[in-house]
Amino acid sequence: MTKTFSTRPSNEPKRHIDCYVCGSAERRMFWQIESASYVKCKKCGFVYQYPQPVPDALAGRYDDSYFEYEIENESNFFDLMLKGLNDIRFFDELESLIKVKRILDIGCATGKLLSFFKSRGWDAYGIEICHQSAEYARKNYGLEILETPVESVDIENEYFGFIHSSHVIEHVPSPVAFLSAIYRLLVPGGYAVIVTPNVEGFQALLLREKWRSAIPDHTFLFSKHTLLSILEKQGFEIVAWKTWGGIAKGIVPTFIKKPFDIMAKLLGFGDVMLFLIRKPTVDL
Repeated sequence: MTKTFSTRPSNEPKRHIDCYVCGSAERRMFWQIESASYVKCKKCGFVYQYPQPVPDALAGRYDDSYFEYEIENESNFFDLMLKGLNDIRFFDELESLIKVKRILDIGCATGKLLSFFKSRGWDAYGIEICHQSAEYARKNYGLEILETPVESVDIENEYFGFIHSSHVIEHVPSPVAFLSAIYRLLVPGGYAVIVTPNVEGFQALLLREKWRSAIPDHTFLFSKHTLLSILEKQGFEIVAWKTWGGIAKGIVPTFIKKPFDIMAKLLGFGDVMLFLIRKPTVDL
């Protein structure tokens, strides 16, 4: 699953940044794609767009056409998010351990996942900067949706027992600010799920610039190592790491894809990865 379009305007205002993982300004060209370039930090290996669109330009991308994309893929995205949660045994084990039954879904799109949690008795809140998607979630599922980035949202500290974010962190202006906001909003002992493409998965290594997640909407491309480093610096405990998706549909016949997908999950070279993280009960 990836929330994006293939091309973006080349005249968007740009900004220059240093590595968000280690702070280094030393970088080398990694991939050149249409209307964007990726570099790789020489010190820690973090992959990011350079230069990057300014934050206002990023936010302006999520318009009517993006809403149409979300509606078209609503059921597919919902099914994939449930599979990820089932992979960490969320409904079988973790849900009963979370005492504060308030969920925040960052980048909630049409709100289908939040509606599912609401049906299970959770107080459900969403963040969605695409206005049309937010309105759809309000009107069709009766949800409370905020249209402000999580970094600046006006919600009291330590409010949520669980925060979910699927395929969002690769879109944001700053992954550090994004994760810091999640940390602030979680109750001590609360859990969060972060799902994002894996730049060191088999598909990325094989396809390189043609990889389906190497696209202008993705300002950052994480590996297990680089995202783990940022998470730990923000103070999170790492509870679990999962990966899946050995090879995309249509590249190989189904009888090859199925065992390859199983191996990707078992051996850790999947196309997508999930981190289950926890805010400590006492700050480290």
